[in-house]
Amino acid sequence: MNLSTSMDGQLNHHLLPATPETVHWGFFSRSLKPVLSVASGDFVTIETLTHHAYDDHARMIQGDTGAESVFRWTKDEKAVDRRGAGPLDASIHGRGAGEGFGVHICTGPIFVRDAEPGDVLEVRILDVRPRPCRNPAFSGRAFGSNAAAWWGFHYNDLLTEPKPREVITIYEIDAAQSQNWARAVYNYRWVPQTDPFGVTHRVIDYPGVPVDHALVEKKHGILNGVRIPIRPHFGVMALAPKEAEFVDSVPPGYFGGNVDNWRIGKGAVMYYPIAVPGALFSVGDPHASQGDSELCGTAIECSLTGTFQLALHKQHHLAGTPLAGLDYPLLETSDEWVVHGFSFANYLAELGNNAQTEIFVRSSLDAAMRDAFRKMRHFLMATKGLTEDEAISLMSVAVDFGVTQVVDANWGVHAILKKAIFAGDTR
Repeated sequence: MNLSTSMDGQLNHHLLPATPETVHWGFFSRSLKPVLSVASGDFVTIETLTHHAYDDHARMIQGDTGAESVFRWTKDEKAVDRRGAGPLDASIHGRGAGEGFGVHICTGPIFVRDAEPGDVLEVRILDVRPRPCRNPAFSGRAFGSNAAAWWGFHYNDLLTEPKPREVITIYEIDAAQSQNWARAVYNYRWVPQTDPFGVTHRVIDYPGVPVDHALVEKKHGILNGVRIPIRPHFGVMALAPKEAEFVDSVPPGYFGGNVDNWRIGKGAVMYYPIAVPGALFSVGDPHASQGDSELCGTAIECSLTGTFQLALHKQHHLAGTPLAGLDYPLLETSDEWVVHGFSFANYLAELGNNAQTEIFVRSSLDAAMRDAFRKMRHFLMATKGLTEDEAISLMSVAVDFGVTQVVDANWGVHAILKKAIFAGDTR
């Protein structure tokens, strides 16, 4: 691969902190002004903040200058006003600018020089580390929040009272990463919260609402003796889609976005088809850990800092490679190729003018499974030279299909192909 370099022949390493000027909250846009411009091959260390940090201000915001600046919301000012792809005047539900139609804090976008539609952007995740708590009372630790919320798969299938309910669980991890597990600290049921502008939120319907802990009843001693394996990863890595001016950050698509696959962590490589000049790469929705399906609505939402290398693959160099004709986010690890299928491969184009509403009521695991099957079939035939019959047999006996997530509107199924399967190929 040919990587562009700076004029002195050196690859550059950039730092992109999370501030009100470097984040966009809850949406992607082809018209966003880039906050950084890089050449192919450059390294970027990017700070990302979880949009759930206000679930526990003392542990996830207090004393952290960057987080405090982004989450700042008083009766007179909201540092990041637009939170979602909805209208700025909150004319639909009156919840706030952007209406919460999209929830993730994304750092970026980053302009990749010479990137054009039809090219592919390779994103190498070189390092991922938790953002330490800056409150001296919790020194050496980092914290995350899990919300069992109204959009979760479980919500209408609860056994015990009160029904329905939303429950926040706060988790603690070792910021130095000497321990590779998280533990639950406490949980509480969401009760109506009134934001600084006077809007009452009876459910979790707008991101970054300050939670008044004087109103909630904390339950300690939960999940005693349970250690959750740490799998730090980024739920959202995205390029700007071309189909609409403002795109809700919740449903994933061909451009990446809220894929929510825990395998997208340190050592992984993601490939994305570029739809707009400059690619406009953003990253957010950091997670400390997540299981396949993200069943209750979220992972352990925990602020992280990642180091990435961005490499541009020009369209005219893609023939004969696994990236030829790529039209979905493709994951590569040292051992596997992972294909991502969705209920709708490109819901923005397939569902018409009301796509960003329709996608929330049209998702299907059947459709996501069929999309993953078709993509893996194409991958095996185009990349490995298999016939269709060979590909179908191999998928049934050696490819693992799994539910990526059932909570992001455009539901996901991933297909995992082990590279070792082809170790005996002598062709």
